[in-house]
Amino acid sequence: MRVLSIESSLSAAGAAVINDNKLEAEIFLDYKLQHSVVLLPMIENLLKMLEVTMDDIDAVAVSAGPGSFTGLRIGLAAAKGLAQGKDKDFIAVSSLDSIAFAQVGFDGIICPIMDALRDNVYTCNFRWEKGKLIRLCEYEALHINELLEKLKDDKVMFCGDGVKIHEKIIKETLKDRAYFAPLSTMMPRAAFLGELALLRLKDGEKQSIYTFSPIYIRKSQAEREYEKRTGENLE
Repeated sequence: MRVLSIESSLSAAGAAVINDNKLEAEIFLDYKLQHSVVLLPMIENLLKMLEVTMDDIDAVAVSAGPGSFTGLRIGLAAAKGLAQGKDKDFIAVSSLDSIAFAQVGFDGIICPIMDALRDNVYTCNFRWEKGKLIRLCEYEALHINELLEKLKDDKVMFCGDGVKIHEKIIKETLKDRAYFAPLSTMMPRAAFLGELALLRLKDGEKQSIYTFSPIYIRKSQAEREYEKRTGENLE
């Protein structure tokens, strides 16, 4: 099976192609250019360099969120369009899952944290057990202090773009129980997303392009402000 994976949940954009035997190619770009500008050319160039077309791809995987509302929508639109155009399987993988999956071998709790503004983070706890990544709780949006209170007695690996914002308070609170991912696995990567998607596809998991929507966890600031002004619930 060959999977094209697309990552657009945070500031970095990425695309990768992975099969049962190897990671064939990956492009990763964390620069000031917008996902709407770079993502589709990135995918086109990736396939061109591999000398393959969408006819050679079996499934399309995409970051499901949480993360940037705009980035998630751009990535999801691209993935759905490619899957629908060639009638390919479609699967979405949480950004938190794919970052945690990159921290293979760590023997404590893996805690991805993604910036949710105002000292809040999107987060979830994971652990490797018998070679498999296990999710230990629901996806949440928490204040960093509330999260650290829950983790104060654990050995924890932190990853995600929230690390650079909250590293100081993490170190002060957890001291020598706090570990941090290397730069190469700190951000969501299309390669890890694709490998995790490949494993799940083999277990029969996939989503419908017609019904799937991103994991936002909470409403956008614009939606919250609208509801505050009007008193109308957008759900």
